[in-house]
Amino acid sequence: MALSSVTTGFINKLRSNDEAAWYELWETFGPVVRAQLTKWGKGRIGVETVRDLSQETLAALSKSIDRYDPARGARFSTWLLAIAKHVLGDEIDRRMALKRGSGKAAAQFDETWMKASAASVDAEYEAAVFRAKIDAAIKAVERETDFMDFSIYRMRVLDGLPGKDVAEQLGTSEPTVSRRLAKVRTTLRARLADTVAMYSFTDEERAEAARNGVDPNPTKADDALFDEAIAEIYHRQMELRRQDEQSLLD
Repeated sequence: MALSSVTTGFINKLRSNDEAAWYELWETFGPVVRAQLTKWGKGRIGVETVRDLSQETLAALSKSIDRYDPARGARFSTWLLAIAKHVLGDEIDRRMALKRGSGKAAAQFDETWMKASAASVDAEYEAAVFRAKIDAAIKAVERETDFMDFSIYRMRVLDGLPGKDVAEQLGTSEPTVSRRLAKVRTTLRARLADTVAMYSFTDEERAEAARNGVDPNPTKADDALFDEAIAEIYHRQMELRRQDEQSLLD
């Protein structure tokens, strides 16, 4: 099993220190990693430390990715989780060593960490990683599409307004709303396929979209279900981001 060309291209950008690629990785998975580190920390580490460790996790990802072996079937989410656990464990060990008055060299990340973490992956974490991928696709489409087109999509799908209300607020017709909505939906399906592929190491991960009701290649009859699934994922991800931002204020 080989990595997709989309995935390989993104990894190569990380290795070459492409700032845009790093920013995208940070924006997409930062909240998920921080939530997991906070859960593991159980009050032993503060908000600022969590943020520092999440940056270290994403930095370690690019440094270790060249050792990833597709034949082992490890998921992107498992790999990310293994590195986060390694970074947190090393920080806690370092603190314990300082309390004892001794130093501690940073542990080297190897595949044993990944194997250990694979057994501890839970459904909540996997779902959060998947939602982050979909959220990244939505944001990409917002940047790529016409402002009015995406405004219609936001109002109609993400905000759940009836087509009639959207048409009245924007001073246009319902058929125009439907046409522009369909245009953005088509663009989102294409972007969603690319984004999921970018952050997926296994066929199982690449099939997650279809299993979660956001298949990039369904029949037209599935449009309403697709929109409904996208809206639910979007709002859950917005709540995660809200909690992430609130943690700094608290």
